Order: sequence, then C-alpha cells, then structure tokens
Amino acid sequence: MAVTEYELVVLDDGEVALQRAGSDEPLVRISFSSSVMEYLDGKHVDVAKSMMDAGIQTVFEINDDRAPAVPDDEGKHQTLH
Repeated sequence: MAVTEYELVVLDDGEVALQRAGSDEPLVRISFSSSVMEYLDGKHVDVAKSMMDAGIQTVFEINDDRAPAVPDDEGKHQTLH
C-alpha cells in the first residue's frame, strides 16, 4: 500500500491548509477571524494542527465503522468425531 504524506501550510491569505506533499492544491482550509487570530496571539497554527489531527482521527474511525465485520470463528476449523 502506498503511503501518502500530507503537510500543513500557511497560505498567503493566512489560512492554514492541509495538502498532499508536493501539491499546491489544498484539501482542507481553516480560516480564523481577525478577532480569533488576535486572541490566539500567533498560536493559530497549533490550533489548526489540533483540528486537522482530530478530523483525520475521525475519518479513520468512520472507515473502521464501514469495514465489514469478520465473524470470530472465520478461519477456524472444527473437528467432529
């Protein structure tokens, strides 16, 4: 399975974006209002990273929920005498 690397970047307009490494096309953008930017006092990238981490974790959980259930006894053989 190929591993895709992602990176967080700060765009020219101040938004924080998640994109594939080597790409210039953002997959997700986070934009903070000027009052929130002032409140965060330069820590908006840390907050955006936490938001992205939580989103990615949720995607993994959704995918786990969609995966077909494998019965516990699948692959086990019973011997009858």
